[in-house]
Amino acid sequence: MSLHVVLGFGPAGAATARLLAAQGHSVRVVTRSGGSPEPGIEHLALDAADPERLTAASRGAAAIHHCAAPPYHRWVRAWPPLVASACAAAEATGAVLVMLGNLYGYGPVDGPLTEELPLAATGPKGRVRAAGWEQARALHEQGRVRAVEVRASDFFGPGVTDGGHLAARVVPALLRGRPVSALGDPAAPHSWTYLPDVAAAMAEVAGEERAWGRPWHVPTQPARSVREMADRIAAEAGTGPAVVRRIPSAVLGLAGLLSPLMRELKEIRYQFDRPFVVDSSAYESAFTVRATPVDDQIKATVDWWRTRPDTSG
Repeated sequence: MSLHVVLGFGPAGAATARLLAAQGHSVRVVTRSGGSPEPGIEHLALDAADPERLTAASRGAAAIHHCAAPPYHRWVRAWPPLVASACAAAEATGAVLVMLGNLYGYGPVDGPLTEELPLAATGPKGRVRAAGWEQARALHEQGRVRAVEVRASDFFGPGVTDGGHLAARVVPALLRGRPVSALGDPAAPHSWTYLPDVAAAMAEVAGEERAWGRPWHVPTQPARSVREMADRIAAEAGTGPAVVRRIPSAVLGLAGLLSPLMRELKEIRYQFDRPFVVDSSAYESAFTVRATPVDDQIKATVDWWRTRPDTSG
């Protein structure tokens, strides 16, 4: 077993670090604040955007898993230095660079999303995420690093809280039988990527040489609307049927004046106003990770939220 360095300890970073540790690897998590050690996991406090310190922390690592996630409204400024630092550390140490990506880089698309689509984002967050992968891929093609990107749709599942569209704004209300509000059309098909499947894909491609040099979509269940997912969650919780209401545009505009997060969501409204469907067949035909059955996803998510003090009653 080997050393893996994980940048960030948000939902994806934590899930990836814990899975790697459970597989018997030594894991070093890099965050600004550090953290309490866990079995098989060392926490190191440093700025991952500092290439010299990150390189020193990555010596001897088999892989660097880039799961760091700056605050949403700071992506445009904070993302490029993080990617540059991770690339520099991977080049200096020989570690495989496994980047956690999203689907913003494609921009608005008609039809299912596949890895062959051009990165044609029209908004600043999409462009900066696309540029990060292009930087890593160029270095890979030059033989300077070994890089791969794992792209996920909106996270869903245990551990996903404030940043998820099926998380803190939705699940606690459903557990109490209350109405919930949705961004965009509640009936539009939408792909939800289960967080444990993200971690499993991150861990798998790190050791698969034939995966390197290109992006892959995390195995994801068929698209289901916000309304269908809310109904399933409410049914599992025993509080259904769910009442799902669309947030009026005027309310979103007002919320954007008060909340940086709501203001930034304007860029990706297109993902919820019409079908947003991920095709993960390329990954599934090449590797072993499969999307967790949706009933298992729902049960695990409801069970996890019920353990939280603010939703247990």
